[in-house]
Amino acid sequence: MKLRLLGLLFCLPIVSLSQDVITNEKPPIFDSCRSESLATIQSCFDNEVYKMLFDNFKVPEALTEAEYKGEIVVLFEVDAKGQFRVMYIDAVYNTLKTEAIRVFSMFPKVDPATYNGNATFKQYSIALAIPLEDKSVSTEVLSSSTMEQELTLLEQEAKKEFDSVTKSLVPYTQKEYNSQVNIPFTHSGYAKFDRAINLVGTNSHTASKPFLYQDVSNYYDFNSENESLKKEVNSWFGRKLWNEHFVEVQSESYWFTIDPVVDLQLGKDFDADFSYTFNNTRGVYIQGGLGNNLSFSASVYESQGRFAQYYNTYAESLKAFGPDPAIIPGRGIAKGFKENAYDYPVAEAYLSYSPSSFINVQFGHGKTFIGDGYRSLFQSDVVSPHPFLKINTNFWKIKYTNTYTWLRDVRPEVTEDGAFLTKYIANHYLSWNVNKRLNIGLFESVIWTNSNDRGFDINYLNPIILYRAIEFQTGQDAGNAIVGASAKYKWNDNVNFYSQFILDEFSLNDIKGGEKSWKNKFGYQLGVKYYDAFKVKNLMLQAEYNQVRPYTYSHNSVELNYGHNNQPMAHLWGANFKELILIGHYNYKRWMGEAKVVFGMRGFDFNDNGDMFSYGGDIYKNYNERPFDSGVEIGQGIKTKTINANVQGGYLVNPASNLKLFANISYRNFNPEAQTTSLLNNNTVWFSLGLKTDLFNWYFDL
Repeated sequence: MKLRLLGLLFCLPIVSLSQDVITNEKPPIFDSCRSESLATIQSCFDNEVYKMLFDNFKVPEALTEAEYKGEIVVLFEVDAKGQFRVMYIDAVYNTLKTEAIRVFSMFPKVDPATYNGNATFKQYSIALAIPLEDKSVSTEVLSSSTMEQELTLLEQEAKKEFDSVTKSLVPYTQKEYNSQVNIPFTHSGYAKFDRAINLVGTNSHTASKPFLYQDVSNYYDFNSENESLKKEVNSWFGRKLWNEHFVEVQSESYWFTIDPVVDLQLGKDFDADFSYTFNNTRGVYIQGGLGNNLSFSASVYESQGRFAQYYNTYAESLKAFGPDPAIIPGRGIAKGFKENAYDYPVAEAYLSYSPSSFINVQFGHGKTFIGDGYRSLFQSDVVSPHPFLKINTNFWKIKYTNTYTWLRDVRPEVTEDGAFLTKYIANHYLSWNVNKRLNIGLFESVIWTNSNDRGFDINYLNPIILYRAIEFQTGQDAGNAIVGASAKYKWNDNVNFYSQFILDEFSLNDIKGGEKSWKNKFGYQLGVKYYDAFKVKNLMLQAEYNQVRPYTYSHNSVELNYGHNNQPMAHLWGANFKELILIGHYNYKRWMGEAKVVFGMRGFDFNDNGDMFSYGGDIYKNYNERPFDSGVEIGQGIKTKTINANVQGGYLVNPASNLKLFANISYRNFNPEAQTTSLLNNNTVWFSLGLKTDLFNWYFDL
């Protein structure tokens, strides 16, 4: 054992003008050292301290098996009564600190140190090398003049604090993979482990997204996947480019990573009247954990972009009250930038806390998604980021998700003194695994505003009560309640069926009358996923059908629509549509490919002087301003057929940061039966390529 006395604490009483305090003071004396001469008492004391440590210190078994090598520094005191007391321990692992305290508690009482014949305290610092090594030790006693000039022991240790923090760091071990950090939600990224969490017999719940790493790691080995993708590089630049986070910091009690974020794209819309499209996003992505239960993440983006002509037109149609020309769908309010381009900063962040194994609480600014499909009719990530509080409770065969969001209505007609209208949404989603194959979900949501200065209505904080009952108690126009149900059936390990049903309003008499009443506001989704399709590993095929009747998600109090920042909170088309989606995902090592085609039929409003009626597609319009009460069917208004097709190929540059090189080509055919100033026939071919950190979904299939 290697024993090294680093120093003494120097707070001893000093007699003025004393020139040789060594003759006036004695160190503490063990019983076995009483026969020693004054010159050797200190050495005897040192060796007895060492012997007690060497004979009794037990290195924790886990560290022995890991062949840990390191050092422990113990600061201790022998007080004026001869009792040993530990003051401070510097060690990487808490188990080493605990063991050192245990051993010092076994030390016997000794004769205290004396100064000028009076009992006094004495403070020491000792270092132990791990593994223990048997050897003698010695210390240096400082002179009185030095004692007067030096700092106290606590002050000395405080000056070493920065270095001790650095010494406590250990190599990074992909801590995020078992943390409460969210897995960035992208459909292509989630396709990699979708089969693993949907095998027959798993008790997973797959609708409430984003997922936590610690939940998915029960079914999918992120560490093995990461290791299999690593490139053999030795240089710092090579490791950071191909394999690692830009900054990786880990100790026993905390960890964090920092990565630069980019989305650099250059493209061409062959139908546009400008020369090229581009996107220039720069930012930073931080994630980390404090202890075992608290995690956090933050991403900040500064962006400028110009997109395909149809997308620019849609962004400008979402324009908020004020001077800013557009809202970039899914991102936020944009300022003008140069010619026909936009500047749109975005920030997202959250804290994730798990007080126990079955509860996770998140509070932040971002987006959530409920569903197993490409679209969601409950709650989707197509809108701009917004403040939210989400509570996931997972026990037995149940997962219960409560989400509370703070939203904005940014239209001129609802602003007050130039300020956007604040509104709130509270959602409940109950997921129940009935058996190994069948999952059933129940959904309810309520939207309300700050009417009567009630703010965030405490009635809706109840995580269990039915919102429809609360809506009636607070007044029918005080809130807008929506209910729904979902189901998923695992046919086998490779085939899953899923569905959603949303109900905004329902009239049984009108259903029986068969007159297609406007009151029957509902929609549904049917889908199927085929994993390892045709026995090709990592090939996933998906087919999905969605339809929502006119006026669903809207309300006669226009601010109570199911939307935020002029965008729907569920399906990005709002209502009054039918849609068929076909998707294929494929991954091979770092290569990926995706193909998608969306066939749709939608109904739009005329919005001209002769016809300002709501035909049910725009959820921001008052549904009482409708042209008729019966005969309501999907596609009414200006019936429009659309095709959106997209093919993308890419290469994963860095698996840790999800940095990708990609090339993308999109085709859009938009064919309304009648054209207006805001609704034009359009055929678009849009090609783009770029480098991006893939952290979120971005929907261009309008």
